[in-house]
Amino acid sequence: MNKKIKTEAVDCLFEAVLSLKTKEECYSFFEDLCTVNELLSLSQRFEVAAMLRDHKTYLDIAEKTGASTATISRVNRSLNYGNDGYELVFERMGNMAGQVSRPEEKDSTEENT
Repeated sequence: MNKKIKTEAVDCLFEAVLSLKTKEECYSFFEDLCTVNELLSLSQRFEVAAMLRDHKTYLDIAEKTGASTATISRVNRSLNYGNDGYELVFERMGNMAGQVSRPEEKDSTEENT
């Protein structure tokens, strides 16, 4: 664990996040806490991680998410050499790799089955 981020203030922030119970509570809290761009950047990184875990190419990821290759590379480094935080979350979410997507981007094959 990175000792630079382990502070009392960060502990308090994580306790606040852990107290949230619904997606709506998350929206309220994170909209107050973050700028729109910060929140979109975080969600983009999470989507990139899911796509990398699903073995998508950098080109596919960049086209779908709009992420730069630098961002994709940074997320890839975290997946390979980080603290396994992404993996923990993916496991708890039911191995959703590749399933993290924006609601308006439903796969047309799902509608036809």
